[in-house]
Amino acid sequence: MAMETKGFDVGTLSTNCYVAFCIKSNEAVIIDPGFEESQEAALIFSFIEKKRLKLKLIINTHGHPDHVCGNEIVKKKYPVPIAVHESDAFMFGESGKKVAEFFGFDHSSPPPDILLHDNDVVKFGDVALRVVHTPGHSAGSVVLVGEKEVFSGDTLFEGSIGRTDFPWSSELDMKFSLKKLSELPDDLLVYPGHGPKTRIGEEKRSNPVMQQL
Repeated sequence: MAMETKGFDVGTLSTNCYVAFCIKSNEAVIIDPGFEESQEAALIFSFIEKKRLKLKLIINTHGHPDHVCGNEIVKKKYPVPIAVHESDAFMFGESGKKVAEFFGFDHSSPPPDILLHDNDVVKFGDVALRVVHTPGHSAGSVVLVGEKEVFSGDTLFEGSIGRTDFPWSSELDMKFSLKKLSELPDDLLVYPGHGPKTRIGEEKRSNPVMQQL
């Protein structure tokens, strides 16, 4: 297995922040650093240092503040690029401050350095994660598909899906995005943006929304 993943429950909305790294090269990415507190960041930084990881990239599965509010803290510690899908880039930088306020957050993210697109591939060491655009929860939501796992952001949870009643959400887009996920291999391990891990096959069998597709 080329990649290992460590999850951290962070922030006021219990966001899952992941550090994924290549076992061979120790190159790593951090996915959805949704913390505002330095104490939570310190736990993650301690893990990175203990494992001697070489952080290469910050990836946001979408632009909501509970997934991006720690970007600046990470970037100050490790000067690496921030990546998000182009359709959620407006939630970053100066305009992102208003988005953060709307959701009740004090912190937002600096502007992204890399704009992701459907079918882009993020590489670190021997690991490759394919970017799949899954609008619905937000216009620029993505999932990251690896060899044995998928980081589903707020598109798919155990037994549920992301909300579609926010500004820039779309129930219709979500249905098309979930159909994309239903075509993935059943044995893929799902690392969601909130809540426990699951598998694609389990969600196809038991998730009421997936069953309605």
